[in-house]
Amino acid sequence: MSTPLSRSRAITCGVLSAGAGMAIGHLVAAVTDPAASPVLAVGSAVINRTPTPLKDWAISHFGTHDKLILLSSVSVATLVLAGATGLIYRRTRIGGLLAQLVLVVVAGLALLTLPTLGVRNLGPTVVTEIVAAAVLVGLPRAGAVGRRFSAPDSAVSNAGNTRRAFLAGAGGVAVVAAGSAVLGNRLGQAPDTSKIALPTAADPLPTLPAGLERKYRGISPLRTPNSSFYRVDTNLTVPNVRQDTWSLRVDGDVDHPFTLTYEDLLRMPLVERDITMTCVSNAVGGSYVGAARWLGVRVSDLLKRAGVQEPDRPGRQVLSTSVDGFTISTPLGALTDNRDALLAIGMNGEALPRKHGFPARLVTPGLYGMVGSTKWVTRLHVTTYPEAKAYWTNRGWATDAKIKPSARIDTPSPLAQLDKGSVIVGGVAWAQQEGVVRVQVKIDDEAWQGAALGPDVNVDYWRQWYFVWHASKSGEHTLQSRVVYGDGTVQTAERVPVFPDGSSGIQNLVVTVK
Repeated sequence: MSTPLSRSRAITCGVLSAGAGMAIGHLVAAVTDPAASPVLAVGSAVINRTPTPLKDWAISHFGTHDKLILLSSVSVATLVLAGATGLIYRRTRIGGLLAQLVLVVVAGLALLTLPTLGVRNLGPTVVTEIVAAAVLVGLPRAGAVGRRFSAPDSAVSNAGNTRRAFLAGAGGVAVVAAGSAVLGNRLGQAPDTSKIALPTAADPLPTLPAGLERKYRGISPLRTPNSSFYRVDTNLTVPNVRQDTWSLRVDGDVDHPFTLTYEDLLRMPLVERDITMTCVSNAVGGSYVGAARWLGVRVSDLLKRAGVQEPDRPGRQVLSTSVDGFTISTPLGALTDNRDALLAIGMNGEALPRKHGFPARLVTPGLYGMVGSTKWVTRLHVTTYPEAKAYWTNRGWATDAKIKPSARIDTPSPLAQLDKGSVIVGGVAWAQQEGVVRVQVKIDDEAWQGAALGPDVNVDYWRQWYFVWHASKSGEHTLQSRVVYGDGTVQTAERVPVFPDGSSGIQNLVVTVK
């Protein structure tokens, strides 16, 4: 370059080159394999290597926004490093291009660590490097175009034209990058599944009774709508799986391994079950719990067809695998007893939404999702725990994590400002495989008092409850709730964190009466 780049322009060139490369690479991945996007590949690699305590912290603080924050953090860090490559390029072109190449190579290596991706998926990464290098080399030359049309004896005109030409070039790159990113996101989105017609169950369940939410505002609906059902998984993007190419393989220590297609599932006798699911990351009083009506095939029927070898052998598990290679361990007994674990294809009267596992997922009553609810499942492999370790098992989580009974206060909200008088305290309680017997409420240091219960669907479904509190004293008050379940066991007050087998304790909710 005849005229050295200023520091600000060098940083701008580095940032825009990386931004344009990532955006166009993301666009190319959207039409080939969205998971091969360099940004998503790095994000997925980061997730796989994040220590468990940090993951717990992110989920507890950011909730379902943790993935967005991760992607934003990866993008910002990349752009900061890209700015540094621009400064290096300002001193030496070869050095800047090599520094940029290192960033892209890191993205490629991250992609290669993912179980379902390989060398064949490096196309978007290669495109990212080509575009980034072209912008890093070409954008600084935009000023030269401006100088070419400047008057020879006018320094002011020369500087102005140079600045305008650079800004025009930078603006053009930014517009193309932004447009590519938006288009890539749209093309990468999977089609909606709500219009897919499913057969009815062989023995349909009766319609759910009316819930308390119709009378007492703020209590969670008896049935959680699909759109608001919680989602916690390791996927940065929802897998776009086609039902006409999907299949499920049942194999391992079985006499008759077999493969099912989606059409095969539709032709099998389907059953409906009302089941409440809970995430192991759900803290006391948390929102990672939902109740739905599921339609599917009993997993026990599939395993019976396969003929499990030595079913009573200690340490038996079914290692289920998702389309992206993610694995979950489920105790064999939980899939073959009378709890009716399902290979579900429907949710609340519709085909499974993609974000909840379309075309099929496991739903295992009584177990946290990390050990019984594989989404986008494509394989059920009968084995033992010593022979195969799942994703969460390798990270120290429990292998037989039973959902801990709990009662949650939905209304009033924390720190609410309340008027004196009658206040409805209400929420939901669950004790999967045990059944909710009673819910009790405590106000400050008063004795525990019984709450009124909503409809009793079954032992695997949550139960709504409410309590009328006559708030007569101004000031702060602490509200607590607990569930009595099964044979009369009372929910434990011992505070336990979510790792390694789920949290426990009594919710404490503080409100103020005016």
